[in-house]
Amino acid sequence: MKKLIIAFAATAVLIACDKKESDSGLHITGKVDGLKQGKLYIQHIADSSLVVLDSILIKGDSNFESNIALAEPEMLYLSIDRGVSSSTDNLLPFFAEPGTIHIETSLQEFYAKAKITGSKNNDLYNDYKKIKTRYADEQNKTMSLILLAKKTNNTQKLDSLNQRAEKLTTRNYLDAVNFVVNNAKHEVAPYIALTEIYDVNIKYLDTIQKAMSPEVAKSKYGKQLTTFISERKKLEQPQP
Repeated sequence: MKKLIIAFAATAVLIACDKKESDSGLHITGKVDGLKQGKLYIQHIADSSLVVLDSILIKGDSNFESNIALAEPEMLYLSIDRGVSSSTDNLLPFFAEPGTIHIETSLQEFYAKAKITGSKNNDLYNDYKKIKTRYADEQNKTMSLILLAKKTNNTQKLDSLNQRAEKLTTRNYLDAVNFVVNNAKHEVAPYIALTEIYDVNIKYLDTIQKAMSPEVAKSKYGKQLTTFISERKKLEQPQP
């Protein structure tokens, strides 16, 4: 129950008070190979929902361009309206920052084939996703073996596999913490802490908070992480 409450708290912090402090420029160029007609949207999360920042009509030309007022680095989403389609591959998250970003992808593999350049924060986010994917693959293999051990009633093997699964989870968290601490001079660091490892031991979140540069600590996600850590500590205080 406590873990669920912490998850809700992290989500609440992420969506609270989404204010624009200044008008800095984000110039986006890109191409969706194979898209001849449809609509693209640039979105961000505000008040727990995806909110459209810009819409782009595609008619015959797969190239697109957008200019958005962006105060600081933030996770944005490029989504596609395919019209009548059963595809669920319609949303592409990218960590934007003021400046110029180029996005290239395809209609058939909108998320999987995406290549995004021009954002250091997004490069780091992709590096983190590779770590996450590696552990997810190992966990999936382990879970398959656990199911097989249960089916064959091999209790000795099951105990060993359960221990392996626990160690993988611990290593996953520790590697994520190390990644965030090592990249704490970039705004993506507190974002990963808030969205991926919010339920890690509070001492690790304290370490992340102390590692953030002053600029990152003052950023949107830096301030949200500071607020979240404070709220978690209140939740975890021993009850009289």
